[in-house]
Amino acid sequence: EIIKGEQGYRYGGIIHCFSGDYRLAATYVDLGFMISIPGTITFRNNQLQAEVVKHLSLDDLLIETDCPYLTPVPYRGKRNEPLYVKYVAEAIGKIKGVSAEVVAKKTCQNARQVFGIKD
Repeated sequence: EIIKGEQGYRYGGIIHCFSGDYRLAATYVDLGFMISIPGTITFRNNQLQAEVVKHLSLDDLLIETDCPYLTPVPYRGKRNEPLYVKYVAEAIGKIKGVSAEVVAKKTCQNARQVFGIKD
């Protein structure tokens, strides 16, 4: 409601470190936002995020590490590093039935779009 009231949808943006359910994610996407998925997608019992990833299009997703927190498996419990974003891409690829490379390429395109970066 706040985003609607402030007309945030006019600008779009990123929902950082998303941890809500699919319904909430779809609401944000309908308002023009991209959903950013952190390392928690690699956690074994994270069905809520897995459902979000399963049902959203890759067109609506970004990947992140949220360094130094939310370290993905296999480094969970240690300090997070930017290079661990590959584990986020792998987890999303596994859920969606595509390669990590496909996820990385598409989410990189999405990041360029949302930040207005030209190729």
